Amino acid sequence: MKEFKSKTKLFELKKLQTDFPNVKITQTSEAFKFIRQFYGDDIEVFESVFILLMNRANNTIGYAKISQGGIVGSVVDIKIIAKFALDTLASGIILAHNHPSGNMTPSSADKQITRKVKSALNLIDVELLDHLIIHPSEHRYYSFVNEGEL
Repeated sequence: MKEFKSKTKLFELKKLQTDFPNVKITQTSEAFKFIRQFYGDDIEVFESVFILLMNRANNTIGYAKISQGGIVGSVVDIKIIAKFALDTLASGIILAHNHPSGNMTPSSADKQITRKVKSALNLIDVELLDHLIIHPSEHRYYSFVNEGEL
């Protein structure tokens, strides 16, 4: 066997305890209320993307920040979402991001990434339960499920 100079890396998923309790999500408004807690004061400045990981009974099992971008966008890497889904054995995911502008209308990029994430997750038997767009200063959100887009 040929041996290389570089060392093989150990990859592991680290779980960190948070103040967020595990809850059962049965309505979009509950998902919004839970996810809104992840955003800080910079919600009006940066677009940030989170996923909420769910088990088959719609109980939260974890969350992850997928990316933080600029004022007008953020990169959503489907491989990272799939990694968290597989590592946690999630059955469902709720995708969420904010629009610092306050415009709650999904862009064509928002719609395209929703379709791509849904399609990719279907391959690993994980359901995209919803995609929420969070308003930065008001308690409003856009739900792709509620609007018939998912």
